[in-house]
Amino acid sequence: MAVVSISLGEMNEALGSGDVRAMEQVRGWCAQLEAGGIIYFPETPVPIPEEDLRFLLGQHQTGSRLHKNIAYKPDRDQLTGTDKKAASPETVEQLRGLMRRYSAGIVRFLGEFLAPYERRWILDYASFRPIEEEGRDLPLRRRNDLLHADAFPTRPTRGRRILRFFHNIHPTRTRDWVVGEPFPQVVGRFAPGKLAMPRPDNAMARAGKGLAQAVGLAKLAPQWKRTPYDEFMMRLHNAMKEDGDFQRDCVKEYVQFAPGSSWMVYTETVPHAVLGGQYALEQTFLVDPAAMVTPESAPIAVLEKMAGGRLI
Repeated sequence: MAVVSISLGEMNEALGSGDVRAMEQVRGWCAQLEAGGIIYFPETPVPIPEEDLRFLLGQHQTGSRLHKNIAYKPDRDQLTGTDKKAASPETVEQLRGLMRRYSAGIVRFLGEFLAPYERRWILDYASFRPIEEEGRDLPLRRRNDLLHADAFPTRPTRGRRILRFFHNIHPTRTRDWVVGEPFPQVVGRFAPGKLAMPRPDNAMARAGKGLAQAVGLAKLAPQWKRTPYDEFMMRLHNAMKEDGDFQRDCVKEYVQFAPGSSWMVYTETVPHAVLGGQYALEQTFLVDPAAMVTPESAPIAVLEKMAGGRLI
Protein backbone atom coordinates (compact mmCIF):
# COMPACT_ATOMS: atom_id res chain seq x y z
CA MET A 1 0.00 0.00 0.00
CA ALA A 2 1.33 3.43 -0.92
CA VAL A 3 0.45 6.72 0.72
CA VAL A 4 0.81 9.45 -1.90
CA SER A 5 1.29 12.77 -0.10
CA ILE A 6 0.32 15.86 -2.12
CA SER A 7 0.90 19.41 -0.94
CA LEU A 8 -1.52 22.18 -1.83
CA GLY A 9 1.20 23.90 -3.86
CA GLU A 10 1.88 20.76 -5.89
CA MET A 11 -1.83 20.19 -6.42
CA ASN A 12 -2.56 23.78 -7.45
CA GLU A 13 0.34 23.78 -9.89
CA ALA A 14 -0.94 20.62 -11.60
CA LEU A 15 -4.57 21.69 -11.69
CA GLY A 16 -3.88 25.27 -12.68
CA SER A 17 -1.47 24.86 -15.59
CA GLY A 18 -3.63 22.75 -17.88
CA ASP A 19 -0.68 21.59 -19.97
CA VAL A 20 -0.05 18.03 -21.11
CA ARG A 21 2.48 17.27 -18.38
CA ALA A 22 0.06 18.47 -15.69
CA MET A 23 -2.74 16.32 -17.07
CA GLU A 24 -0.44 13.31 -17.05
CA GLN A 25 0.32 14.07 -13.38
CA VAL A 26 -3.40 14.06 -12.58
CA ARG A 27 -3.88 10.78 -14.45
CA GLY A 28 -0.95 9.35 -12.53
CA TRP A 29 -2.58 10.27 -9.22
CA CYS A 30 -5.80 8.62 -10.39
CA ALA A 31 -3.91 5.45 -11.34
CA GLN A 32 -2.22 5.28 -7.94
CA LEU A 33 -5.57 5.76 -6.22
CA GLU A 34 -7.20 3.05 -8.34
CA ALA A 35 -4.40 0.58 -7.64
CA GLY A 36 -4.99 0.78 -3.88
CA GLY A 37 -3.02 3.85 -2.89
CA ILE A 38 -4.15 6.47 -0.40
CA ILE A 39 -4.07 10.04 -1.70
CA TYR A 40 -3.13 12.15 1.33
CA PHE A 41 -3.33 15.93 1.72
CA PRO A 42 -1.40 17.03 4.86
CA GLU A 43 -3.39 20.26 4.60
CA THR A 44 -6.96 19.74 3.46
CA PRO A 45 -7.84 21.17 0.04
CA VAL A 46 -11.43 21.71 1.25
CA PRO A 47 -11.10 23.97 4.31
CA ILE A 48 -14.01 24.27 6.72
CA PRO A 49 -14.99 27.69 8.11
CA GLU A 50 -13.93 28.22 11.73
CA GLU A 51 -17.54 28.79 12.79
CA ASP A 52 -18.55 25.42 11.35
CA LEU A 53 -15.59 23.69 13.00
CA ARG A 54 -16.51 25.11 16.41
CA PHE A 55 -20.06 23.87 15.95
CA LEU A 56 -18.97 20.36 14.93
CA LEU A 57 -16.47 20.01 17.76
CA GLY A 58 -19.23 20.93 20.20
CA GLN A 59 -21.44 18.02 19.16
CA HIS A 60 -21.50 14.84 21.24
CA GLN A 61 -23.21 11.56 20.39
CA THR A 62 -24.16 9.15 23.17
CA GLY A 63 -22.11 6.30 21.70
CA SER A 64 -25.24 4.29 20.96
CA ARG A 65 -24.80 0.89 19.29
CA LEU A 66 -27.54 1.90 16.87
CA HIS A 67 -25.57 4.51 14.91
CA LYS A 68 -21.88 4.58 14.02
CA ASN A 69 -22.15 8.14 12.74
CA ILE A 70 -24.44 10.91 11.55
CA ALA A 71 -25.32 10.50 7.87
CA TYR A 72 -26.31 13.14 5.34
CA LYS A 73 -28.13 11.99 2.18
CA PRO A 74 -27.54 14.64 -0.50
CA ASP A 75 -30.19 13.38 -2.90
CA ARG A 76 -32.86 13.88 -0.22
CA ASP A 77 -31.19 16.68 1.76
CA GLN A 78 -31.84 14.44 4.77
CA LEU A 79 -29.92 13.98 8.02
CA THR A 80 -30.10 10.72 10.00
CA GLY A 81 -28.41 9.29 13.07
CA THR A 82 -28.61 12.34 15.35
CA ASP A 83 -29.17 11.93 19.07
CA LYS A 84 -32.78 13.07 19.26
CA LYS A 85 -32.73 13.19 23.06
CA ALA A 86 -29.82 15.64 23.16
CA ALA A 87 -30.11 17.68 19.95
CA SER A 88 -32.66 20.44 19.49
CA PRO A 89 -34.46 20.90 16.15
CA GLU A 90 -32.39 24.08 15.63
CA THR A 91 -29.14 22.16 16.16
CA VAL A 92 -30.21 19.42 13.75
CA GLU A 93 -31.12 21.99 11.10
CA GLN A 94 -27.79 23.78 11.54
CA LEU A 95 -25.94 20.49 11.18
CA ARG A 96 -27.93 19.61 8.08
CA GLY A 97 -26.99 22.90 6.42
CA LEU A 98 -23.34 22.41 7.35
CA MET A 99 -23.28 18.89 5.91
CA ARG A 100 -24.98 20.13 2.75
CA ARG A 101 -22.20 22.71 2.26
CA TYR A 102 -19.47 20.20 3.06
CA SER A 103 -20.81 17.66 0.58
CA ALA A 104 -21.08 20.27 -2.16
CA GLY A 105 -17.51 21.43 -1.48
CA ILE A 106 -16.11 17.92 -1.87
CA VAL A 107 -18.04 17.46 -5.13
CA ARG A 108 -16.57 20.68 -6.53
CA PHE A 109 -13.05 19.74 -5.53
CA LEU A 110 -13.09 16.18 -6.82
CA GLY A 111 -14.78 17.31 -10.03
CA GLU A 112 -11.53 19.16 -10.70
CA PHE A 113 -8.98 16.88 -9.06
CA LEU A 114 -10.43 13.70 -10.60
CA ALA A 115 -11.10 15.39 -13.94
CA PRO A 116 -10.38 12.20 -15.96
CA TYR A 117 -13.50 10.64 -14.41
CA GLU A 118 -15.74 13.37 -15.87
CA ARG A 119 -17.95 13.07 -12.79
CA ARG A 120 -19.10 9.60 -13.79
CA TRP A 121 -20.17 8.82 -10.27
CA ILE A 122 -23.21 8.58 -8.03
CA LEU A 123 -23.09 10.90 -5.03
CA ASP A 124 -23.65 8.73 -1.96
CA TYR A 125 -23.85 9.61 1.74
CA ALA A 126 -21.71 12.08 3.64
CA SER A 127 -21.11 11.49 7.34
CA PHE A 128 -19.96 13.17 10.52
CA ARG A 129 -18.21 10.93 13.02
CA PRO A 130 -18.09 12.61 16.45
CA ILE A 131 -17.49 9.51 18.58
CA GLU A 132 -14.08 8.29 19.76
CA GLU A 133 -13.22 5.21 17.69
CA GLU A 134 -10.95 3.51 20.21
CA GLY A 135 -12.91 1.04 22.31
CA ARG A 136 -16.25 1.44 20.47
CA ASP A 137 -18.90 -1.07 21.58
CA LEU A 138 -20.34 -2.34 18.30
CA PRO A 139 -21.50 -5.72 16.97
CA LEU A 140 -18.67 -7.64 15.31
CA ARG A 141 -19.76 -7.05 11.71
CA ARG A 142 -20.11 -3.31 12.33
CA ARG A 143 -16.82 -2.80 14.15
CA ASN A 144 -14.50 -0.23 12.60
CA ASP A 145 -11.34 -1.56 14.25
CA LEU A 146 -11.26 -4.85 12.31
CA LEU A 147 -9.70 -5.00 8.85
CA HIS A 148 -12.36 -5.12 6.16
CA ALA A 149 -13.15 -4.21 2.57
CA ASP A 150 -16.25 -2.06 2.29
CA ALA A 151 -19.58 -3.42 1.08
CA PHE A 152 -23.06 -2.06 1.77
CA PRO A 153 -25.69 -4.56 2.96
CA THR A 154 -28.68 -2.47 1.78
CA ARG A 155 -27.10 -0.38 -1.02
CA PRO A 156 -25.49 -2.69 -3.58
CA THR A 157 -22.96 -0.89 -5.78
CA ARG A 158 -23.42 -3.17 -8.83
CA GLY A 159 -19.71 -3.04 -9.54
CA ARG A 160 -19.21 0.66 -8.92
CA ARG A 161 -16.17 1.55 -6.86
CA ILE A 162 -16.52 3.00 -3.36
CA LEU A 163 -14.46 6.18 -3.18
CA ARG A 164 -14.34 7.89 0.19
CA PHE A 165 -12.91 11.32 0.98
CA PHE A 166 -12.07 11.84 4.68
CA HIS A 167 -11.21 14.89 6.76
CA ASN A 168 -9.76 14.74 10.29
CA ILE A 169 -11.22 17.81 11.97
CA HIS A 170 -9.91 17.04 15.48
CA PRO A 171 -7.71 19.99 16.51
CA THR A 172 -4.93 17.98 18.16
CA ARG A 173 -5.07 14.22 17.65
CA THR A 174 -4.40 11.98 14.72
CA ARG A 175 -6.87 9.57 13.17
CA ASP A 176 -5.22 6.17 13.31
CA TRP A 177 -5.72 3.53 10.63
CA VAL A 178 -4.29 0.16 9.80
CA VAL A 179 -4.38 -1.07 6.20
CA GLY A 180 -3.84 -4.54 4.80
CA GLU A 181 -2.66 -6.38 1.72
CA PRO A 182 -3.75 -5.58 -1.86
CA PHE A 183 -7.23 -6.71 -2.86
CA PRO A 184 -6.18 -9.67 -5.08
CA GLN A 185 -4.07 -11.11 -2.26
CA VAL A 186 -6.90 -10.78 0.24
CA VAL A 187 -9.32 -12.50 -2.12
CA GLY A 188 -6.75 -15.25 -2.58
CA ARG A 189 -6.69 -15.80 1.19
CA PHE A 190 -10.44 -16.40 1.35
CA ALA A 191 -11.48 -17.77 -2.04
CA PRO A 192 -12.03 -20.44 -3.05
CA GLY A 193 -10.98 -22.16 0.20
CA LYS A 194 -12.92 -20.29 2.91
CA LEU A 195 -15.28 -18.43 0.63
CA ALA A 196 -16.86 -19.66 -2.61
CA MET A 197 -16.01 -17.65 -5.69
CA PRO A 198 -18.92 -15.65 -7.12
CA ARG A 199 -20.80 -17.36 -9.91
CA PRO A 200 -21.32 -15.46 -13.17
CA ASP A 201 -24.80 -14.03 -13.57
CA ASN A 202 -27.15 -15.92 -15.87
CA ALA A 203 -30.54 -15.53 -17.44
CA MET A 204 -32.31 -17.70 -14.85
CA ALA A 205 -30.94 -15.70 -11.93
CA ARG A 206 -31.89 -12.42 -13.59
CA ALA A 207 -35.39 -13.74 -14.24
CA GLY A 208 -35.72 -14.77 -10.59
CA LYS A 209 -34.72 -11.31 -9.40
CA GLY A 210 -37.14 -9.73 -11.84
CA LEU A 211 -39.97 -11.90 -10.53
CA ALA A 212 -39.10 -11.04 -6.93
CA GLN A 213 -39.20 -7.34 -7.74
CA ALA A 214 -42.53 -7.76 -9.54
CA VAL A 215 -44.19 -9.36 -6.51
CA GLY A 216 -42.58 -7.02 -4.00
CA LEU A 217 -40.15 -9.44 -2.37
CA ALA A 218 -37.17 -7.20 -3.09
CA LYS A 219 -38.31 -4.83 -0.34
CA LEU A 220 -38.19 -7.69 2.15
CA ALA A 221 -34.96 -9.29 0.94
CA PRO A 222 -32.18 -6.85 -0.03
CA GLN A 223 -30.09 -9.74 -1.40
CA TRP A 224 -32.45 -9.93 -4.38
CA LYS A 225 -31.19 -6.49 -5.39
CA ARG A 226 -27.56 -7.62 -5.29
CA THR A 227 -25.56 -8.84 -8.22
CA PRO A 228 -23.21 -11.82 -7.79
CA TYR A 229 -20.46 -9.23 -7.34
CA ASP A 230 -22.32 -7.55 -4.47
CA GLU A 231 -23.08 -10.89 -2.84
CA PHE A 232 -19.41 -11.86 -2.88
CA MET A 233 -18.20 -8.48 -1.60
CA MET A 234 -20.68 -8.61 1.29
CA ARG A 235 -19.58 -12.14 2.20
CA LEU A 236 -15.92 -11.09 1.95
CA HIS A 237 -16.53 -8.12 4.25
CA ASN A 238 -18.12 -10.37 6.87
CA ALA A 239 -15.57 -13.18 6.50
CA MET A 240 -12.66 -10.80 7.03
CA LYS A 241 -14.12 -9.44 10.26
CA GLU A 242 -15.07 -12.88 11.56
CA ASP A 243 -11.69 -14.54 10.88
CA GLY A 244 -9.55 -14.09 13.99
CA ASP A 245 -6.50 -15.72 12.39
CA PHE A 246 -6.64 -13.28 9.46
CA GLN A 247 -7.01 -10.29 11.77
CA ARG A 248 -4.03 -11.43 13.83
CA ASP A 249 -1.63 -12.70 11.16
CA CYS A 250 -2.20 -10.68 7.97
CA VAL A 251 0.28 -8.07 6.79
CA LYS A 252 -0.55 -4.67 8.27
CA GLU A 253 0.65 -1.12 7.84
CA TYR A 254 -0.16 1.61 10.34
CA VAL A 255 -1.03 5.09 9.11
CA GLN A 256 -1.73 8.26 11.08
CA PHE A 257 -3.64 11.16 9.53
CA ALA A 258 -2.77 14.50 11.08
CA PRO A 259 -5.27 17.03 12.44
CA GLY A 260 -6.57 19.18 9.60
CA SER A 261 -5.57 16.68 6.92
CA SER A 262 -7.67 14.92 4.29
CA TRP A 263 -7.26 11.67 2.39
CA MET A 264 -9.16 9.56 -0.10
CA VAL A 265 -9.14 5.89 -0.87
CA TYR A 266 -11.15 3.21 -2.66
CA THR A 267 -12.35 1.41 0.46
CA GLU A 268 -13.70 -1.66 -1.35
CA THR A 269 -10.14 -2.26 -2.58
CA VAL A 270 -7.98 -1.33 0.42
CA PRO A 271 -8.56 -3.45 3.56
CA HIS A 272 -8.66 -0.93 6.38
CA ALA A 273 -9.59 -0.44 10.02
CA VAL A 274 -9.87 2.62 12.27
CA LEU A 275 -8.08 2.17 15.58
CA GLY A 276 -8.51 5.60 17.11
CA GLY A 277 -9.56 9.17 16.55
CA GLN A 278 -12.55 11.44 17.03
CA TYR A 279 -14.33 14.04 14.93
CA ALA A 280 -14.08 13.29 11.24
CA LEU A 281 -16.05 14.13 8.12
CA GLU A 282 -16.45 11.89 5.08
CA GLN A 283 -18.10 11.90 1.66
CA THR A 284 -18.70 8.73 -0.37
CA PHE A 285 -18.94 8.40 -4.16
CA LEU A 286 -19.86 5.32 -6.20
CA VAL A 287 -17.64 5.61 -9.26
CA ASP A 288 -18.25 3.95 -12.63
CA PRO A 289 -15.36 1.47 -13.12
CA ALA A 290 -15.41 2.29 -16.84
CA ALA A 291 -14.33 5.85 -15.92
CA MET A 292 -11.08 4.58 -14.41
CA VAL A 293 -7.69 5.46 -15.85
CA THR A 294 -6.86 1.80 -15.17
CA PRO A 295 -10.21 -0.06 -15.36
CA GLU A 296 -8.44 -3.42 -15.06
CA SER A 297 -7.57 -2.59 -11.44
CA ALA A 298 -11.23 -2.37 -10.33
CA PRO A 299 -12.40 -5.25 -8.09
CA ILE A 300 -15.19 -6.09 -10.54
CA ALA A 301 -12.56 -6.64 -13.26
CA VAL A 302 -10.37 -8.71 -10.92
CA LEU A 303 -13.26 -10.92 -9.80
CA GLU A 304 -14.77 -11.37 -13.25
CA LYS A 305 -11.40 -12.56 -14.52
CA MET A 306 -11.19 -15.06 -11.65
CA ALA A 307 -14.82 -16.18 -12.06
CA GLY A 308 -14.63 -16.47 -15.84
CA GLY A 309 -17.78 -14.47 -16.54
CA ARG A 310 -19.81 -11.34 -15.85
CA LEU A 311 -20.79 -10.67 -12.25
CA ILE A 312 -23.06 -7.65 -12.80
